[in-house]
Amino acid sequence: MKKKFAIPTLNNQLTAHFGHCEKFAIVNVDENNISKEEYVTPPFHEPGVYPKFLADQGVNVIIAGGMGQKAQDLFSQNNIEVHMGVQDGSPTELVQSYLNNQLQTGQNLCDH
Repeated sequence: MKKKFAIPTLNNQLTAHFGHCEKFAIVNVDENNISKEEYVTPPFHEPGVYPKFLADQGVNVIIAGGMGQKAQDLFSQNNIEVHMGVQDGSPTELVQSYLNNQLQTGQNLCDH
């Protein structure tokens, strides 16, 4: 199994506000093992820009605190899984939790 995860970050930790992130952590997984982690600076944030940017990066899974409905719809249209309501953690910890079926999700932390 190969998957590519994107996690919105601020100071290399998950940020609750998807659209206000400083960078995205892009984490590659091969055969249930993390093989690479890098941080990429996203383009200027406007509605619809981040989903296209991440789809172009080959992302399969988003782990986020929250995001607006339009972004959720665009990810769904691109067959990208979205896991929301995640409270905190480093990208590596969050992806490892996902791989261990222990990722704690909850309510969307975004209110728009």
